[in-house]
Amino acid sequence: MFKAIVIEKDEAGYRADSREIDEAQLPEGDVTVDVDYSTLNYKDGLAITGKGPVVRKFPMVPGIDFAGTVRESRNPDYKTGDQVILNGWGVGETHWGGLAQVTRVKGEWLVPLPEAFTPRRAMSIGTAGYTAMLCVIALERHGVSPDKGEIIVTGAAGGVGSTAVALLSRLGYTVVAVSGRSEEADYLRGLGAAEVLDRAAFSQAGKPLARERWAGAVDVVGSHTLANLCAAMKYRGVVTACGLAQGMDLPASVAPFILRGVSLIGIDSVMCPRPERLEAWGRLVRDLDPAKLDAITDEIGLTDVVATAERLMAGQVRGRMVVDVNR
Repeated sequence: MFKAIVIEKDEAGYRADSREIDEAQLPEGDVTVDVDYSTLNYKDGLAITGKGPVVRKFPMVPGIDFAGTVRESRNPDYKTGDQVILNGWGVGETHWGGLAQVTRVKGEWLVPLPEAFTPRRAMSIGTAGYTAMLCVIALERHGVSPDKGEIIVTGAAGGVGSTAVALLSRLGYTVVAVSGRSEEADYLRGLGAAEVLDRAAFSQAGKPLARERWAGAVDVVGSHTLANLCAAMKYRGVVTACGLAQGMDLPASVAPFILRGVSLIGIDSVMCPRPERLEAWGRLVRDLDPAKLDAITDEIGLTDVVATAERLMAGQVRGRMVVDVNR
């Protein structure tokens, strides 16, 4: 038996709770992992609260990432005792995820835990930090260097946003953070933001083209916010989009793209190819300041997950939330 968060949906309704599960119920996979730490991400919040159609089959153990130790393996790439990480691949959506003490997955979904990181450190980065790194790499590959101008980061007090601010500032970029929580301004400046703007300035319908300001952007919000970022990009500016906190729609004009050569780059962390995952984790070892990481991380136990998910969806959680699944 092991402890896990379980989501069910039936005639009695939609619900999530912490309970014990028989290991015989573990899903198919060629690697069984004893989980040390998982995290609570925005997608996990949607799944646990039922506020988004994230879960595709029931019952489901949520948790889109985890770090742990291989217990059993039929995959030639992993052996008992190996420390591993998983991000995405549909775990917590279509396959039981990491908010459990034990999980079983396909070995091809795993990557080795970098030697520089403990399992807890890796999960303080988690899918949010890994996604932020993918955004930074995309900006670099499309020619956005620190000398090109300001980089704007939306949803900056959240997991992706906080890590993006910390990464970009350490790499020498001038970062402008956007948040709806004015009380987090000092926190964001501590991560390296040169300026903090209110999200209200971006969340309503704007002009097809605005004054050029941003060289690059990391957006986790979507909808009008993403459209307004595109409208205010400099010539050949680059926007990386990885979230939909405001909405899935994009009420934008083609003007920024055909008149200023703006690029809108989609960032997918779920099905990202293995070589890019390894590159992102290698860059996180090098480019993320451990002190900044500690400043954006809080820890909870497995029994705290459901209540914390409600606070997350209410915008009351900042930075990264690590889950010690063994308490």
